[in-house]
Amino acid sequence: MTNELIDTHQHLWVMSERAYSWIAPEYGPLYDDFTPERLAPEIPASGVTGSVLVQAGDTYEDTFYMLDVAANSDFVQGVVGWIPFDRPNEARAAIETFKKNPYFKGVRNLTHDYSNPKYESDDAWILRPAVLETLAMVEKAGLSFDYVSIKPEHTKNVVTLANNFPNMKIVVDHFAKPPIAAKEMEPWASSMAEIAVFPNVYAKLSGLNTASDLANWKVSDWQPYVDFMVKTYGAQRVMMGGDWPVIVLGNNYAEIWQAQVEVISKFSEEEQSWMRHKTAKAFYKLG
Repeated sequence: MTNELIDTHQHLWVMSERAYSWIAPEYGPLYDDFTPERLAPEIPASGVTGSVLVQAGDTYEDTFYMLDVAANSDFVQGVVGWIPFDRPNEARAAIETFKKNPYFKGVRNLTHDYSNPKYESDDAWILRPAVLETLAMVEKAGLSFDYVSIKPEHTKNVVTLANNFPNMKIVVDHFAKPPIAAKEMEPWASSMAEIAVFPNVYAKLSGLNTASDLANWKVSDWQPYVDFMVKTYGAQRVMMGGDWPVIVLGNNYAEIWQAQVEVISKFSEEEQSWMRHKTAKAFYKLG
């Protein structure tokens, strides 16, 4: 088995340089600058060989920053950036601009950021007509779509999206935050199974420590959720992400990756290869 291990969910933010609407002082250690230089010392112990940067701000500034990092890094292989989903005419121009950059692979909006008035605490914001108009362009441009779901009401929107845009690859970030801390499966499992029937829907094994009891979680706490997802989606539609720096609320980068490699170790070598790197390469069209 190759040693390749791709982190499909790495954030960067430099609050001293640009705005991030959701990061507030009460987030403690996250209220800080997180640069590639800060992560670099932790990478060797993690075993990760490459990454995809994912937007952390609904701004062009955040996306241009990530593209600049990618262009000057041997580690970063792709960028999931921001375009204004609810402003289709502007989004069209943004897609045309960003598509020229070989690192630009997909799009995301912080649709779980309900402190931001633009989302109006609307669980179905992603299904608004203007947003669907933009996502049609995303599909046509051959870009992927990262979707943030933190409860079943968000997940059910994927049924409409997957039906409407069968040629757009959709990945649900962080397994849609399963209720690991509560040691429950429902209604999470049913909602994830409902969208698994669509072949263009994928899932990220990422961010599970912040869905767990932060102080006391064990890899065995994650196992039933990972087992369910691999059984339901197949390894070819599951990829792994580190979710740095959000994970620093409880752990460091190497600890998370040791846990994620361990939680998939029971699967076949072929299945592990898909989750470690093959799914990521196919989904994000990495070189």
